[in-house]
Amino acid sequence: MREKKLRLIITFHTTTDSMAFEKYCQTNGLPGRLIPVPTSITAGCGMAWMADPSDRPALENAIQKDALKTDALYEVVH
Repeated sequence: MREKKLRLIITFHTTTDSMAFEKYCQTNGLPGRLIPVPTSITAGCGMAWMADPSDRPALENAIQKDALKTDALYEVVH
């Protein structure tokens, strides 16, 4: 079992938005990966992006700079 630690979780309204975010991050070398939304969070599409909280500034910058569609950002133990 993976050790639980603080993670940055980004949720999306639609699966299409989550897949577009994944493609953007892979293309631009941004850290993280798609996961099912943790049970402690309620989100629209059921998919979320997980990254280390230290990566939050880079991810928030990309979201703002390129108007990426997201729902919310959380920091949770996962």
